[in-house]
Amino acid sequence: MNTAVLGAGSWGIALADKLFENGHSVALWAKPELCAELTKTRENPRLPGVIIPDGIRITGEIEAASPAELIIIAPASYSVRDYMTRLRGCARDGAVVVCASKGIDAATGARFSEVAEDIFGGSVRFVALSGPTHAEEVERKVPTACVAASKDAAAAELTQDALFSENFRVYTTDDVVGVEICAALKNVIALCAGVCDGLGFGDNTIATLATRGLWEITKLVKALGGRSETVSGLAGLGDLIVTCTSRHSRNRRAGVYIGEGYTAEAAMEKVGAVVEGYFAANAARLLAERRSVDMPICAEAYRVLYEHKNPRQAIRELMSRGKKSESGEN
Repeated sequence: MNTAVLGAGSWGIALADKLFENGHSVALWAKPELCAELTKTRENPRLPGVIIPDGIRITGEIEAASPAELIIIAPASYSVRDYMTRLRGCARDGAVVVCASKGIDAATGARFSEVAEDIFGGSVRFVALSGPTHAEEVERKVPTACVAASKDAAAAELTQDALFSENFRVYTTDDVVGVEICAALKNVIALCAGVCDGLGFGDNTIATLATRGLWEITKLVKALGGRSETVSGLAGLGDLIVTCTSRHSRNRRAGVYIGEGYTAEAAMEKVGAVVEGYFAANAARLLAERRSVDMPICAEAYRVLYEHKNPRQAIRELMSRGKKSESGEN
């Protein structure tokens, strides 16, 4: 099958490699400056030691996606709309477009499936791909699993078939809303987990944060029409666990710096790569306000990140909120 991957960061390269291993023809599209470097070295510095196979065609021409039956988009979340716009003129009718970016359109608060509908109309079949999938481990063939979500069952199954291997299980679902919201908001909770580490708190704090954070995600997912069981699955609980705890997690690392006293801007500069939780915190705020969903952890995360609120004060206020029933709406 002809396939294309747009975005030659660590995750895009890992997915291109999976497609190639499974016998598919792969075009890997990168922006001109990165394309020149990758063509020369066939190695992205964010995945040191991982050599892009010669059989994967590296290109700076977006038209390389034209013959592809399956196209994976894998940039930082703030570039997804731009990538889809570039793709609009060359994607074949009926192509499966898989968004592997974990976020929400920062400018509008739109989910990427909504962005795709706005840009492509019904000319392509959209799939959201998410789960506990750090590229560093996927490339080392460490066993993991993810979920392909689409309203088009055949598109989800095509994605599953294209990527499935003995060390990379792919499940399918039709709950696009649930998968997309989980993919974005787990980054916010993971960033908060890093803040707690940076402040010197312990395992109990992280467990409490993750559990209540998952409840906030569940409320928003349900308010938007998704299903609570999705939040308990790979895109929700699975990805939350790995993002809150892994040494590979940029969100957690940025949070640690913030807890140690750095501003959000300085923390992201120290990480040296995109921290998706920063952008997702603003999107969570927009969505929660539109749907009147009370999300106190995400609200405090926004204040710490965008209003420079002292994180210790934010946690103090969270802990001193009025008494609640665990299963209550707030």
